[in-house]
Amino acid sequence: MMLEPPMKDLLKHIPSRYELVNVVAHRARQIANEAEREGVPLDDKPVSMAIREVAQGKLSAEE
Repeated sequence: MMLEPPMKDLLKHIPSRYELVNVVAHRARQIANEAEREGVPLDDKPVSMAIREVAQGKLSAEE
């Protein structure tokens, strides 16, 4: 099973794997909480959505 997007692409935006995990976990919790609060069903897992945001350059380690 391959991670999509590849880890090397994610590490271009957040160079530390440890920090990447923390940023993704924090954003995934935000996504899940927002969806629950608004009563919106998610089509994808919050972690997958957060990983895509990192890959697109929408999240950085400073946030």
